[in-house]
Amino acid sequence: MAHKNFIIAIDGFSSCGKSTVAKALAKELNYIFIDSGAMYRAVTLYFLRHAISLDDKPAIVEALANIHIDFIPSTEKTQILLNGEDVSEEIRQMHVSNMVSEVSAIKEVRTAMVAQQQQLGKTKHIVMDGRDIGTTVFPDANLKIFMTASPSVRAERRFAELAAKGESTTMEEVVANLAHRDHIDSTREESPLRQAEDAIVLDNSDLTQEEQLRFVIDEVQKAKLKG
Repeated sequence: MAHKNFIIAIDGFSSCGKSTVAKALAKELNYIFIDSGAMYRAVTLYFLRHAISLDDKPAIVEALANIHIDFIPSTEKTQILLNGEDVSEEIRQMHVSNMVSEVSAIKEVRTAMVAQQQQLGKTKHIVMDGRDIGTTVFPDANLKIFMTASPSVRAERRFAELAAKGESTTMEEVVANLAHRDHIDSTREESPLRQAEDAIVLDNSDLTQEEQLRFVIDEVQKAKLKG
């Protein structure tokens, strides 16, 4: 059964442009954009700062009880707050990227984040992107999009994004990081990355951002006509 509030789930691999499309779509529709990946990155940053071992379940559970994540929408860029601190930039750095898939695979982490995500969908029209939004978080979302792109295109986009932020890395490191994350995201036991049966595939390897947005807006209009 579809939600009373219109929920759009956008899933897919790392660096295939999910957040870019989701943000633009939310702005176009005047919906709330929720970057679920940012939530897992914020948890990862907290674990790194507090030297939480990923093998120490009691420490993980205790840490999760002390983690509060908020989104502050703005016309320029949504801020991600970790316990009140703006960590929007730090969570995108490579030291977080290198660990986020391992953190995301932990059952206790996913349970805590999914509960927060589902709560957000109870009161607002939302666009949420991630790995398991259409399969686990909102299996009855009004519209599900599964985004993908060729590995080379994804690596080029990620490398350009990091370079624009002044972060020193190599293309080889980026390719290795994406391959590593793909493997963990797709094979983890808890809510693995997979395409929902009723998701519409968007391969954006050769599409501009404008073309991607138009594609998704067309699908939103079709979904609304279906009721």
